[in-house]
Amino acid sequence: MAFKPAQRSELYIKMALSGISGSGKTWSALLIAQGLADGGKIAVLDTEYASSNLYDNLCKFDVDTMKEPYSVTKYINAIKEAYKAGYKVLIIDSITHEWSGVGGILDQHQQLSSQTKNSFTTWAQMTPIHNKFIQTILQTPMHIICTMRAETGYEVKEG
Repeated sequence: MAFKPAQRSELYIKMALSGISGSGKTWSALLIAQGLADGGKIAVLDTEYASSNLYDNLCKFDVDTMKEPYSVTKYINAIKEAYKAGYKVLIIDSITHEWSGVGGILDQHQQLSSQTKNSFTTWAQMTPIHNKFIQTILQTPMHIICTMRAETGYEVKEG
């Protein structure tokens, strides 16, 4: 281990943008990425049926479209590929599927729980898998912006 002077250039943003469908998460992520990239390349990992292509006029970026199953392994491999390819910023649009999509953590948990008949203890197997995804984001030396869907809340009032 060798200590060296701190340098601002060695810091990487890890950001999450949350909102309901259509709230501008992808658009905002691209604008933020454009500033962070400072002329470097931007990659978008699109799990939203290639919807990021709607913003091709906003800035220059490359897209990889992920389809189900949305396993942690697929997300991690895509992050590593973006880093190896020299992208300055990666937008993961969205990470919602890693948790609640087909093949995601909740889906795998349900499958394991149906076999073991104990959903509580199954989390001991699923939590490390999800944590590996989070650690990959945190430890990859590039800017990473994640979008995630928020549920729309409804309130019924008598009036």
